Amino acid sequence: MENILEKLVNNSRKAIDNGIYEISESFSNSTIDLGETIINSQHASLITEVKFSSPALGNIRKISDPVDIALKMVNGGASALSVLTQPFLFDGSPELFMKVRKVVKIPMLMKDITIDKMQIDAAKKMGADYFLLIQSLFDKKMVSEIDELIEYGHKNGVKVLVEAHTSKEFENACKTNADIVGINNRNLDTLKIDLNTTKNILEKSDSSKIIISESGIESQENIRFLHKCGAKGYLIGTAIMKNDDIEQTVRGLVNSI
Repeated sequence: MENILEKLVNNSRKAIDNGIYEISESFSNSTIDLGETIINSQHASLITEVKFSSPALGNIRKISDPVDIALKMVNGGASALSVLTQPFLFDGSPELFMKVRKVVKIPMLMKDITIDKMQIDAAKKMGADYFLLIQSLFDKKMVSEIDELIEYGHKNGVKVLVEAHTSKEFENACKTNADIVGINNRNLDTLKIDLNTTKNILEKSDSSKIIISESGIESQENIRFLHKCGAKGYLIGTAIMKNDDIEQTVRGLVNSI
């Protein structure tokens, strides 16, 4: 039986084969250094996520205007936006990303299961500041050459968020030239969430990388807990997308610290 990670990789291959990442338009990225923003912020640095569906939850929010949602997130104080470009299971698309890029000035992360340089080419054309790599795909040899993809991104002016879930993945991610390392509190094999994942990993770490915590973050208390653990930024999607008042929800989370 196909597991979640295999399904995600196969979805990306399918999207590549279907021409999803063949982008004709071209946009500039934000030119804002998200790393510096995170380091210098006096409040919680949020990467808020425009996400209508996920493998874990199915439909999260009725598909609506992504621009309206993005602007509310920006007005609420988000430091950056993560926008899904994966069509299968996530209801994302490059078109959705580009609609948002046209109107916002803050950094944007192309949130996808990146396995091929073609997706990085698309990230550059769409004006993405960052793209995502999942360390476990490389550790499990489902995708090869993480260093090559990071170098290719950097050569094309796109930075990289490398995501880890275990201490070993985190250690390996910190050895790369990743610009930001994310700790995913969700186990992608089981889809279960535990915020102590961030705590347990950072207790053993002395990495100088900029570290963000991802998944399962729902409240000011969650952010304060993760901040105490050593996380410098927070990627939050579902808790915001499920809320009727997106702007106020983001503002409240930003003011957790």
